[in-house]
Amino acid sequence: MQTVVNLKSLYEKDEHLWLMENARLLREGKWEQADSENIAETLEDMGKRDLREVVSRMKVLMIHLLKWIYQAEARSSSWKGTIRHQRDELNSLFEDSNYLKKHAEESFSKSYTKAREIASDETGLPLRHFPEEPPFSFEQVIGEDYLPE
Repeated sequence: MQTVVNLKSLYEKDEHLWLMENARLLREGKWEQADSENIAETLEDMGKRDLREVVSRMKVLMIHLLKWIYQAEARSSSWKGTIRHQRDELNSLFEDSNYLKKHAEESFSKSYTKAREIASDETGLPLRHFPEEPPFSFEQVIGEDYLPE
């Protein structure tokens, strides 16, 4: 791969090629040629994306746990599969980053509030049907064996 002269322009046109070119420059120790401004922005965006993913997965998991508890007559293998899948994905993320787990824990109450609203929308049950405080702990939510009865 040849050196691309205008990396800032390449960033707008072909992000993948921009990534590969910057990675090559950094590996070669050509720090001054790398597009440091956009590299920093990209790294920040990646970090924010990971935080959003954790919160999103926590909400989906809690929605399904709430439906499992409060709409027991409609339980399905699909719900159980979603619970398992979200837990597996979250725990994989947590294995890679203690910070992501800490963020999930700190966002637990806020995530639950949104999950409660969405569970109400999805089930057609009134919001008051779901408790304001989570009926499960953070550890239960991410625990592999927890399935409320």
